[in-house]
Amino acid sequence: MITKPDKNSTRKKRHTRVRAKLSGTATRPRLNVFRSNQHIYAQVIDDLNSVTIASASTLDKELGSDNGSNVDSAKQVGELVAKRAIEKGIKSVVFDRGGYLYHGRVKALADAAREAGLEF
Repeated sequence: MITKPDKNSTRKKRHTRVRAKLSGTATRPRLNVFRSNQHIYAQVIDDLNSVTIASASTLDKELGSDNGSNVDSAKQVGELVAKRAIEKGIKSVVFDRGGYLYHGRVKALADAAREAGLEF
C-alpha cells in the first residue's frame, strides 16, 4: 500500500530546495516565515554568523492578539518584524517563505513588512 506524504513533509522538501539557493548575509539577511495552525512567526536571520537579528510572532505581548491564525495578525507581525529589523539597521532582506505558498497569511506578512520599510 502506497501512502501519500503529509503536507508538512512536502513543505519541508520545498523549503530545502529553496534554501539551497538563498542565504542571508550580514548586509542582506533572510526573512524567514513559519506558519502553524494557530500562530505565525517571522525571523530576520544572518546565516553566515548563525545569528537571529530580529524576530516577531503572534505570541508577542506587544501585539496583544488573541487570535494569531488570521491575515490581520500576520500583517501586525510583518509590521513588527520590519520595525525591529530597521531599528537594528537592516533595510534590505531576502524573503524566505519557508516552503509555504505565497498566499494568505504569508503574503499578508510580506506585504506589511514591505510597507513598513523593508526591501525585498
